[in-house]
Amino acid sequence: MAKDQTKNLDAATLADDKAAIDACKKITTYAPANPVYAQAALDAAQATMEATDTAYNQAETAFATARDNMVAAEWARHNLVLNMRTQIKAQFGEDSNELQSVGLKKKSEYKKKTSKKTPAKPAA
Repeated sequence: MAKDQTKNLDAATLADDKAAIDACKKITTYAPANPVYAQAALDAAQATMEATDTAYNQAETAFATARDNMVAAEWARHNLVLNMRTQIKAQFGEDSNELQSVGLKKKSEYKKKTSKKTPAKPAA
């Protein structure tokens, strides 16, 4: 038995296991002392693993689709908000309280840029 049975097996191990089960089917005289290891149990374990793999892949695809739908909805809403702000600016002006209420700064709140240049010091 493996020590850490919480991690996925690698693809090579899974392929080797399936090949071993298929090869065991060809051994017509296989009759284990412990019925837990009978061919029927091996076939059932293979079927269960394939079913859970399919369910996992479908769930993963559904998650990816839901994530993509969520991202598209986020961007659609964000673009609407950006355009709504543009409409508020056009309707009420760049210095309006309405513009401030939707999260933008009034034009009068920005600092005036001054272009004062300090005179260069003469070289000594």
